[in-house]
Amino acid sequence: MRTIICYLSIFLLPGCATKTEKSLLEVLEDSPSITGKQAYLESPYVTAGDRVYMVGHQDGSFPPLGWHIKGEMGGIWNHPIKLMDGFEARLIVGDDTLTLDKAVEFVNYPFANKHIFEFSEKELVVERLQFVPDAKQGIVVQFVVENNTGTAQEATFEFIGHTDLRPTWLGERTEMFDGPDSSEFIEDKWVVKDAKNPWFAVFGAGRSPDSNHSFPKKDGEHGTSNSLAYSISLAADTPQILNFTIAGSYNSRKDALDTYEALQKDYFFMAHEKKERYQKLVERSKLSIPDQDLQQAFEWLKYNCDWLVRSVPEIGTGIGAGIPDYPWWFGVDSEYALRGYLAVGQTEPVYSTIKLIDSVSMALNGNGRIIHEMSTNGAVFNEGNINETPQFASLIWEIYKWNGDKQFLEEYFPTIEKGLHWLLAENDANKNLFPDGFGMMEIHGLDSEMIDVAAYTQRAFADASKMAKELGKEELAAEYARTAQKLKDKINEEFWSEEFGSFADFLGTDEQAIHLIEDAIVRADTLNKPWAIEELQATKRQIQKNPSNKLKTFVLHHNWVVNTPMEMGIADSIKAITALNTAKKFTNPFGVFVTGIDRDESAGQEDGSFQGSKVFSYTGAVMTLPTGVQAIAENNYGRPDEALDYLKRMTRTFSYALPGSMYEVSPDYGMMVQAWNIYAFAIPIVQQFFGVQPMAHKKTIIIRPQMPSSWQNASLENIQVADNEVSIFYKHGSEGLQIEVLQSNTDWTIQLELPKGAYSVNVEGAQTSENGTGSVFISSDKKLVVVSKNP
Repeated sequence: MRTIICYLSIFLLPGCATKTEKSLLEVLEDSPSITGKQAYLESPYVTAGDRVYMVGHQDGSFPPLGWHIKGEMGGIWNHPIKLMDGFEARLIVGDDTLTLDKAVEFVNYPFANKHIFEFSEKELVVERLQFVPDAKQGIVVQFVVENNTGTAQEATFEFIGHTDLRPTWLGERTEMFDGPDSSEFIEDKWVVKDAKNPWFAVFGAGRSPDSNHSFPKKDGEHGTSNSLAYSISLAADTPQILNFTIAGSYNSRKDALDTYEALQKDYFFMAHEKKERYQKLVERSKLSIPDQDLQQAFEWLKYNCDWLVRSVPEIGTGIGAGIPDYPWWFGVDSEYALRGYLAVGQTEPVYSTIKLIDSVSMALNGNGRIIHEMSTNGAVFNEGNINETPQFASLIWEIYKWNGDKQFLEEYFPTIEKGLHWLLAENDANKNLFPDGFGMMEIHGLDSEMIDVAAYTQRAFADASKMAKELGKEELAAEYARTAQKLKDKINEEFWSEEFGSFADFLGTDEQAIHLIEDAIVRADTLNKPWAIEELQATKRQIQKNPSNKLKTFVLHHNWVVNTPMEMGIADSIKAITALNTAKKFTNPFGVFVTGIDRDESAGQEDGSFQGSKVFSYTGAVMTLPTGVQAIAENNYGRPDEALDYLKRMTRTFSYALPGSMYEVSPDYGMMVQAWNIYAFAIPIVQQFFGVQPMAHKKTIIIRPQMPSSWQNASLENIQVADNEVSIFYKHGSEGLQIEVLQSNTDWTIQLELPKGAYSVNVEGAQTSENGTGSVFISSDKKLVVVSKNP
């Protein structure tokens, strides 16, 4: 046996060639990182990539996770197939076997993670690091073993891969049927194949092991487990490295092997590439504010956005909704989230997601109806809830304001025309302009005329009118504008409940309401909410006392969607302020309850986990989307301090369970990474506090700042709008207000809108004007520095 001395590592491997292993710790050395809590080591994390991702527990283990495919949503996925349930690693020193599945610490990085295993009696520390290279069907897992005994030791390192080549959710709809896996050891690695399909997984350390073997299968088991064992010499006080690669393909053996070899050869370069790309992500819409917790959450939400990009080249690329159970593509989740992606400059996922959602929707439905949920094998589970079609229209207008690309507008406007026609022609039986059907609240029976569907429909017609005008369709623009105005008036008149100080959950018949009330009473009783039972019973008695065959306003659940008229800026100001104040009753320290009757009067603690049901459910949930909607609504009516309060509530959940992320259900339930979280933060911060209103089609950027009173110094740099970048520096002190605006492209006009007052402008040629609302407009094609003399 001969000793081979490598860079940062010493291996005793008979007959193998010298191989230099570079530590991923070098790449991560100056990267941001967040260490997880001890209490959440037995909870999930994700190692993210656009082709492959891995989900396990922060302690390094891979227990069964998820419910879409029960117990199978963890492990290593290469959609539309799964590669592995996970792996085990063991360090054998003398007579002791040290299993690497009880980490004492978990550290998350923007593009990688680290588990730390300590064996104090043996004076050994093992760090496991992993990352997924961009656009590759594989993952790199590196073990760094540190011997602190002061004496060299001989050891064996064993890696056991639990391969499970199986289809994703709804695989049977596209004739993806799982077959038993067979494994073959070739040279220095295991190659595993599914018997019925060209699905492959390959794993190894790129060097010959001392031994390898397969474990016997249990009856009915399709997966296979295979071991690789390596003799290593642990020099005193010198870290030793073992570098494993796991690769796969759902197309061919060659594809999997090529990926394996590429990752073995170039993993260090690929890690640097990904790091550099992430550094560019964080520089876009770079936020500096007094609240460091919120600033950090905003930065990491940008990383989270990238974690959710899911690419299956044969089908398309788009953002998934959430990990681990919603890694595939959705209409509505994208319609919220992509607005946030635009605001933080991540435009590529915006265009690829729109292309995917539109093409599949038109191929499947053909009438402009936008799909709700599609698995990564192309199977559509839900052809579309009613709200998704109007929200798509508004999203296209929003994108056009950011990119100014008329060809983009021309490409997608036909879908919008068809969709709006379908919305009212086929889903408005009584022709009152309120479409019938499910919106955001998927409560059984709650599918009449919903407030969120009405609000998003109104906004869609208003936005479609502007798009039609841009495209020279003047008559259509006028028709859409009339419909939008009628809807706005009707929502304020017909959906408002003076009794409850809120917009109604829905318009419906007495019969519908009675059924829903009875179900809601059972729910409230189960959750021990006596106040809700009393209110619901009173409403039921009132309905029975005053029967009617007409559609009426009903406030039963106090669902968060009653706030969408304020989110869309539809509500008149008096109703809006009343409703916003009412909404505060349905919050806890983390945010807004999904369903108000679930409100827990005792929910005052900021350190308690969410007690979700064993069967996945949103009952009793506080979620980021409703809370973000509320923040946006507050800002729409000139209340930035109230909006900031909701952002702070959500920020309390940041890194609560998974360091660097924010759960879908606050603070620690459901999806550990959720796409629409960026909507909840980026819109209030970028477009409302800093007031960035892009008008790229006019080469103009309107800036209408509306800062919280506690933000005396704030900046937002490198905001990307088409081929321009804008930076805003805001200071409000004893000398008054100072705002500096810089832009990279002087072909554009910056229009700064400020409250009426006395300002000095130090840009030659800047134009100042006032309007009837008491605002001052200052325009320039250069940088702007504006100073108020009225502190």
